[in-house]
Amino acid sequence: MKQKVTKAIFPVAGLGTRFLPATKSVPKEIMTLVDRPLVQYAIDEAREAGIKEFLFVTSRGKGALEDYFDHAPQLEQELKKKGKEQLLEVLKSTNMDSGEIAYIRQHKALGLGHAVWCARRLIGNEPFAVMLPDDVIAAETSCLKQMVDAHAETGGNVVAAMEVPKEKTSSYGILDVADDMGSVVQVKGMVEKPKVEEAPSNLAVIGRYILTPSVLKNLNKMKTGAGGEIQLTDAIAQEIGGSDGVYGLRFRGQRFDCGSKAGFLQATVAFGLSRDDLKDDLRNYLHEIVSLDKAAE
Repeated sequence: MKQKVTKAIFPVAGLGTRFLPATKSVPKEIMTLVDRPLVQYAIDEAREAGIKEFLFVTSRGKGALEDYFDHAPQLEQELKKKGKEQLLEVLKSTNMDSGEIAYIRQHKALGLGHAVWCARRLIGNEPFAVMLPDDVIAAETSCLKQMVDAHAETGGNVVAAMEVPKEKTSSYGILDVADDMGSVVQVKGMVEKPKVEEAPSNLAVIGRYILTPSVLKNLNKMKTGAGGEIQLTDAIAQEIGGSDGVYGLRFRGQRFDCGSKAGFLQATVAFGLSRDDLKDDLRNYLHEIVSLDKAAE
């Protein structure tokens, strides 16, 4: 019987330099998308997928991220006193129980593979998820839940994949497909940021993974790859052709790259328009701007 995936690693040690000066004092992961921090979207997605243990790989200066998941008794008391039950419920959904969450320090920025490796002792010998909070995915069934369901069928390693324009393939890890079964593909190769003309497909890996413990053993070798960093893609690629194998899942949903300013703004508009309390005002405003732009032309 296949083991359930109950642990997830969140690599959040990056400096977020693309969002300076905001990230000088605020970890990028708690920058707000509408009214929830980026990391809360990832946590909610993980919970929907059945994740019970949340492992954060952090670095110096991420204290505000750790504080965010703490209980806030004074604030809760105040909301209770004022009868703000709805806000109280929202607040409770952000709390983590003792033992649910762990923080591991990555002392040197040696790449995503190294960040995942830092959590190896807390993973032990079971399959686990890796989630990059920069990738925010709007979906009816959460992306990670779709992956957990696919993993229950395929076993092995499952990566989230989406079609990208050919000219953008050099920005992603790209899958070389052995067998296309529709939503699931069997992978025969993975190339990190290939030259556009050398990309084996336009199926790109994005920041959701379900991995076997043997990927951690591959990371033990500490081999550096593209950009002189320890690449997670390389460690996963070593499992291709092995007994577990590697699969890509074309997830159903829309992914926003909130690691870029343009992606963050697009996500803000999309998530704002999906909210009943905001959509009318926001839609009217967007119509006004578009009309003014057209008039200016």
